[in-house]
Amino acid sequence: MSAWRVALCGNPNVGKSTVFNALTGLRQHTGNWAGKTVETARGRVRGSGGGWTLTDLPGAYSLLSGSPEEVVASDCLTFESLSAVIVVCDATCLERNLNLALQVAEACPRMVLCVNMMDEARSREIGVNLTLLEHLLGLPVVGVTARRRQGLEELKRRVETVCENSPMRRQTSHLHYPEPVERALEALSKQIRRSVPAVRAAGTERFAALRALLSGDGFLTRLMAQADVAARDALRSAVQGQKSALERTGFSEERLSAAVISEGYRAAGELCSRVVFHPAQSAKERRQLRLDRLLSSKRTGIPIMLCMLGLVLYLTISGANVPSAWLSETLNAFEPELNSFLVGLGAPDWLCGLLVSGMYRVTSWVVSVMLPPMAIFFPLFTLLEDLGFLPRVAFNLDRCFQRCRACGKQALCMCMGLGCNAVGVMGCRIIQSPRERLIAILTNALVPCNGRFPTLIALISMFFVFTGGAVGSLMGALVLLLLIVLCVLVTLACSHLLSATVLKGMPSAFALELPPFRRPKVGEVLVRSVLDRTLFVLGRAVKVAAPAGLLIWLLANLRVGDTQLLQLLAGALDPLGRFLGMDGVILLAFILGFPANEIVLPIMLMTYLSQGTLVEMQGLETLRALLVSNGWTLWTAACVALFSLFHWPCSTTTLTVYRETGSLKWTAVAVLLPTMAGVVLCAAVAFVGRMAG
Repeated sequence: MSAWRVALCGNPNVGKSTVFNALTGLRQHTGNWAGKTVETARGRVRGSGGGWTLTDLPGAYSLLSGSPEEVVASDCLTFESLSAVIVVCDATCLERNLNLALQVAEACPRMVLCVNMMDEARSREIGVNLTLLEHLLGLPVVGVTARRRQGLEELKRRVETVCENSPMRRQTSHLHYPEPVERALEALSKQIRRSVPAVRAAGTERFAALRALLSGDGFLTRLMAQADVAARDALRSAVQGQKSALERTGFSEERLSAAVISEGYRAAGELCSRVVFHPAQSAKERRQLRLDRLLSSKRTGIPIMLCMLGLVLYLTISGANVPSAWLSETLNAFEPELNSFLVGLGAPDWLCGLLVSGMYRVTSWVVSVMLPPMAIFFPLFTLLEDLGFLPRVAFNLDRCFQRCRACGKQALCMCMGLGCNAVGVMGCRIIQSPRERLIAILTNALVPCNGRFPTLIALISMFFVFTGGAVGSLMGALVLLLLIVLCVLVTLACSHLLSATVLKGMPSAFALELPPFRRPKVGEVLVRSVLDRTLFVLGRAVKVAAPAGLLIWLLANLRVGDTQLLQLLAGALDPLGRFLGMDGVILLAFILGFPANEIVLPIMLMTYLSQGTLVEMQGLETLRALLVSNGWTLWTAACVALFSLFHWPCSTTTLTVYRETGSLKWTAVAVLLPTMAGVVLCAAVAFVGRMAG
């Protein structure tokens, strides 16, 4: 049983990742928007007599289109010899999901249909006759409520039954294509069965033939790579011959694609007309419809979106001050003990300074400044995600991106970038068009990640908010909200610039699914946001803060003559820094902060202090006094805030861009684009500041 390999697939936003987590016990992140899963994940399922491997495939609307996540799912079903396939559907919109299920049944007859969200269907008084559906499909059908772990044991039992049975192809199919298409599929299936051992072993030759007729050269190339060397020419000729035969009968590529798509939806609609009962519109559905109209309206959608983001920022700013001060005091109290411990071990003074005043002090500062805002922001952001609010944000911004000849799904990647730009870059895989995907990747760093928020919040609190308490927090949230709006506008401008120059093209059409509003599971959200996001990002920051503290301490304590090496480097950068409205210390801090944005402000402070170490700051007022004593003005703070928003992405994001594009050229563009935006904006503000006197 341990050798069984089962795949899990389904449309986006049907609870597929929730089913995967429930079956395997893993914590694959789930989210209430389409295209959340863009990679495969694997886990072990404990069965009745052992265990089996479950692979979570990317969400797909069809196995016959060309988006990256759908190609991954299609290739797995085509070339992998699977013991079974689980297709997850949403009981509340079964007709839309069955199109994919029927395609999977064509590819892999060892299929189990998992009808999820049965509780939501019951709450909407939607009836699904699972017994009749199983009879009509000729396949096992199981109703589950994955988030409550209901029906999962029955699902595992039915999967194991399918895996135990000997391979058997069903005699009937619910998809009946026109006669010329059927003849072409039959002829091409025979050739593929003779030529491609992997497809022959998987029993998916008919599905592979359909993909070969519909797809471009990309699938044919992958199919040829799997074929026997001696049979490759015959296989290529067979594909070209059947395509030519279809064109002679009037089935061009466009007409063939339309015929296949329409047949899938016809069959799905026919099945659902017999097994699904829809009552008159319920009060809950009417409320959802009114709420959708409110959130997607041209007049109210964007203002509500801004208010929600402003509320999240307000709660983050107002709630982070007290725990941040407590963390700072607690971590600082350990410093003398750590120093005494090292002295007791016989460590010399320079080593104590390196480890305590350098590594530990910077790391503790990063933790105390970063952890409270993240512990508030990430759960709130995750609640909006699970509620179903973020897809409405993408819908509202779609018109803006369309005018820039980009893809509306880029708005979802921007939302991911608010947490971490590296995650936002990986999220761009949900965009099907390579051109539009590249635009989204290159512009994602224009949105501030959570690692930049502590610096921005500190600058806003010290220089742009002149009152404390709730009013001060509200003003700070409004200023930060305006800065994020500026980032969105710059993102739109840069997207338009790229689409009009090096990445010319027209925007493509796409389907954006607006999921129903769901009540988030607060406890699960808190655990997931802390483990998957807060601690992950904090761990990354600590990993780079500790060695960065060592480096900065060394630069501050190594001297050339009577001058610190750190001061020499800052002095060399001072002319450029002054041109941008800052100084050499600030510019050096951004350069040395390349490993992570979280350590930029600590580097500034260590450089300003002649000891080359971060002394304890008694609140923001003391910090502001230190900055003012080093020449900071309101204009300096404005330029630093702008450069915090627009400069080169951190090392993690830069590496992610390279991995996603596979190109040094586009990675360089991703680094230079936000940097040039920051240079232009800072130079303009600095010029105005000098004119203002």
